[in-house]
Amino acid sequence: MNDPRRRRRFVAMSIYIGIGLMILFFQLMPLHPGQPGRPGPDLSLCLTFAWVLRRPDQLPAAVIVALSVVGDLLLGRPFGLWSLFILMATELLRPRAQRWADQAFLFEWLRVAILMGLMLISNRLIMVLFLLPVPALAPVVLQWVATVAAYPLVVLAVHVIGIRRLSTAELEMTVN
Repeated sequence: MNDPRRRRRFVAMSIYIGIGLMILFFQLMPLHPGQPGRPGPDLSLCLTFAWVLRRPDQLPAAVIVALSVVGDLLLGRPFGLWSLFILMATELLRPRAQRWADQAFLFEWLRVAILMGLMLISNRLIMVLFLLPVPALAPVVLQWVATVAAYPLVVLAVHVIGIRRLSTAELEMTVN
């Protein structure tokens, strides 16, 4: 554990897991019992995408999948289905992270919004295909809109805790 890069990676993974578990904790709390409300954003998905697009080297796929499988179990989603889509999306984003770094944030936001929408559509199609109970479309669309709207705030929070993109020079130093 003497290597500073390994230590930073371990600390970053620990922070990600801690924030993810805290998000799950608040999702499980009955904040408004008996009152149906608007669905909130999927903050853990926003956190994962923002982190992977800024520092893909800090989050291995196993950590992302482990946290999302715990979310599947605790939130009553079909076991592993949403985790599979999160894994596929993050592995799709990971090689593009450095290439997108030079572009405006608006393009990243648009791409992430489209990817989240495709994930929700694919999730519904798989659930229909396997005859699983499918939630109503309106709350799912509202959750997508809330998640897309929350993404810039999560990116700002990730920036505040110190997770930022590597510059080209820093990237070359980590490879060597």
